Amino acid sequence: MRLAPGSDVPARELTPVNGPALSVPAPGRLVHLQFRRFAGCPICNLHLRSFTVRHAEIEAAGIREVVVFHSSADELREHVADLPFAAIGDPEKRLYAEFGVESARRALLDPRVWWTILRSVTVETWRLARGRAKAPKSRPDGGRLGLPADFLVGPGGRLAAAKYGEHAGDHWSVDDLLALAAQAPAETPR
Repeated sequence: MRLAPGSDVPARELTPVNGPALSVPAPGRLVHLQFRRFAGCPICNLHLRSFTVRHAEIEAAGIREVVVFHSSADELREHVADLPFAAIGDPEKRLYAEFGVESARRALLDPRVWWTILRSVTVETWRLARGRAKAPKSRPDGGRLGLPADFLVGPGGRLAAAKYGEHAGDHWSVDDLLALAAQAPAETPR
């Protein structure tokens, strides 16, 4: 079941592989909850670098960045050590199911993602050759056909915006996120 803006997101505590536990929703802040694919995914890595570069801008807008992968914590730790935001491992895909995030063949077969695949594999191959990245498992936890999703959760737990990706490269950009955050309705924390 997909969530729509205005839906209530139940309060929870998440434990990142790269930092202390955190609450969603976050008092006084918006939370951008990103659902990515697997640890080491070249498409995800390319996307997350754009968020890393602009992390200070995202923080200044009052947004806490949280990214979820369908990988184990041990596998994920090796790939997210340099991220300035929380990374959550969800190998059983419990959060994915709760938020209605799917896997499908179109993740990689949709022609709109082919250029992104080529670009991301080229960048990751260069990073691997220079020792700046680690290759993903040949058979990643949860498979390779995950679809991305983005959710903007208000401090009161109300979903301000949602995007379910139609292919592996279909997600919000930093500019999309900042524009949505600027339009998010004010709400009282729980």
